[in-house]
Amino acid sequence: MFSRLVLPSVLLAGLLPIMAHAADRPVVVELFTSQGCSSCPPANAYLNELAKGRRDVLALAFHVTYWDRLGWKDPFSLATATDRQAVYGRRFGDGSYTPEIVVDGATSAVGSDREQVGSAIEHAGRDGQTAAAVKMTKNGEQVSIDVGAGSGQGRILLIGFDHEHVTAIHRGENSGRTLTEANVVRSFRNVGQWSGAALRLNERFPEGQDAAVVIEAPDGRIIGAGRLGAGGST
Repeated sequence: MFSRLVLPSVLLAGLLPIMAHAADRPVVVELFTSQGCSSCPPANAYLNELAKGRRDVLALAFHVTYWDRLGWKDPFSLATATDRQAVYGRRFGDGSYTPEIVVDGATSAVGSDREQVGSAIEHAGRDGQTAAAVKMTKNGEQVSIDVGAGSGQGRILLIGFDHEHVTAIHRGENSGRTLTEANVVRSFRNVGQWSGAALRLNERFPEGQDAAVVIEAPDGRIIGAGRLGAGGST
């Protein structure tokens, strides 16, 4: 049976700003990958497409360290990436593996499974929570982060990333291949706590060509995100 919920016009008008606000931020897509992993290139290619083709998605490639001992040391591997994935692994109960994609801190999937990841992205874009607006402005070697007022709390994470790297792989499982990888995370740090009140933070610009901010709720879900755009601001 088909049913339709009809809302009073006053109530609907009151919801519109909230729905528009929720649509403003990008869906955060985190790929955990390694240049030493032979099953990762298809997931890398998918993330490349998301990074270059969808402004409604903040696509980030976190290169983990645990493949480094198996023949090829990934020049972009970060201990902080390995640690972040381990936290997700404990939450989701699936451990750490590559390639893994986590969408908005809420859903985990094999990174090359386009159908499952795509469905998770669409769900997050439609139903994901946005607790506060995030804006960023670059001023020389500094970046200003403005988080608006809202309901909730979370830690503020500053992420530095490079737009693209092309790497010839000489050893390991991908030996002989040349990998093109987008939005490679180069740095990742906690810069503060948001507790519902509007605030501004001034931080040194992170390592990387570009920067983004994510607000992570205590349960690990993403409740806010922003990135620098053309001209140095969102």
